Amino acid sequence: MKKIVQHPATQEPPPSGRKPGLRLTERELQASTDELVIFHQLFHSVFQRREQREWSLFYLCGQLGNLPRKTIEHIVLMLRGPDRNAVRMAQRFISQGTWHAEHMLHRQQELVAAWLSDPLGVVIVDGSGFPKQGQDSAGVARQYCGALGKVANSQEGVFLVYVSPHGNAFLDARLYLHESWFADDARKRWQRCGIPKELAFQTEPDLALAMLRALVARHILPFRWVVADAHFGEVPAFLDAVSDLDKWYLIEVPCDTRVWLQTPRVEPPGCGVMGRPRTHPRVSRGAPRPQEVRELVNALPASEWTRHRIKEGSKGPIIADFAFLRVTTVRKGLPGPRVWVIFRRQVCPTPELKFYLSNAPASCSHAELIRVCGLRWPVETTLEEGKDELGMDHYQVRSWVGWHHHIAQTFMAHLFVIHVGVLLKKKSGVDLRPGASVDRTSLVRRARHASQRINRDRVPAAVELRRILFPSSPHAQAKSLIFTWASTKRETSYSYETSL
Repeated sequence: MKKIVQHPATQEPPPSGRKPGLRLTERELQASTDELVIFHQLFHSVFQRREQREWSLFYLCGQLGNLPRKTIEHIVLMLRGPDRNAVRMAQRFISQGTWHAEHMLHRQQELVAAWLSDPLGVVIVDGSGFPKQGQDSAGVARQYCGALGKVANSQEGVFLVYVSPHGNAFLDARLYLHESWFADDARKRWQRCGIPKELAFQTEPDLALAMLRALVARHILPFRWVVADAHFGEVPAFLDAVSDLDKWYLIEVPCDTRVWLQTPRVEPPGCGVMGRPRTHPRVSRGAPRPQEVRELVNALPASEWTRHRIKEGSKGPIIADFAFLRVTTVRKGLPGPRVWVIFRRQVCPTPELKFYLSNAPASCSHAELIRVCGLRWPVETTLEEGKDELGMDHYQVRSWVGWHHHIAQTFMAHLFVIHVGVLLKKKSGVDLRPGASVDRTSLVRRARHASQRINRDRVPAAVELRRILFPSSPHAQAKSLIFTWASTKRETSYSYETSL
């Protein structure tokens, strides 16, 4: 056990480095503390024991705390002082706890459905890397890490994020186990990391598809669209599987993706002109060859391009030119589904051209395709919030269970950020949500209704929180808990301090 060094308390800015922009009254501070305990009670069914619930709340407060590094040791030092026993117990709760992260994620999805659901909802699929040293963390390998923009020693997670006009929140996550971990000489590392023995290799698109199937099977969250980047769009089987779920996709694809402008004629199996009979269908010999989507751009007349504003950015509106075609995809050399191909070109001196495919019906309007095309950015914002504000990438656990436990706790912390932001918006007059403004009153009413369904303990919430975080000890004096959250739309950080 490393020696824990206690540093003097300082009033530092939030980890994002941005200045606080919201000042709350004592009554609002008390209400926020109450709201935290009430919010956490929504997850009590996840845990079988009282000690697990208390350590979950303890860890939640640490992730919401104003710390530059939100590792377990730093959290314990902030909330309890240099208590080695507390460090061991917190590590055991995250790395070896018998509670199930999957159950917490299911509860998370239920609350997202209650507070943020909307017929215009979109599920975004994305991967995110976590740089790591050594070879002992579950799934760590030399692979491309988006956080570093290069191949590096890292872990890779696949995430689902829900986006609606009411806001955005995490839904699910899986740790990608690199194929090198399935070599015979890697089995000892499996045991050390507690990786389930029955686990089979799955690509990142496979993991994303498994999460989407589970989400659809639960019938709890309304959404029509699935959005992803080219890493998922380069796998035709992933696109077809999303379509089989009765969902519309709008997914970026590589520039060399081949399509037909018109569906070619297919010759069925049968006798050929010469030689043995054909056992498989084939494209007619006289049919045109499929073209890469980048080849289609040169043939588009200027009249096909229209300019649209995608969203409001931190430096003004983001504008792009769009063009649309109906094409036929290629599936194992034969015609596949008839889909949209969307061309998006930035308006700048050196424009970047992106290509998307969508299985939306031909009747789907261009305006709707443009709206969904502009919804890739919330997943980047949500992941940035999780990492910069809530310590999602600050973990030091190595086990399979520990990674999923930490990620599930981070999702819960992020949902509380969204929850409090909605409740405080009316008072502050600041738009804390990253999406467009709709019926805020309805959202707040749903959030309060969900909270009121919980039976409150007889102990006042603030007193209970103080008892859990700061039991009688020499270090229980002058402790404070600082929560932080970020407004992605205005790029402004808000913080408040609650003296306990």
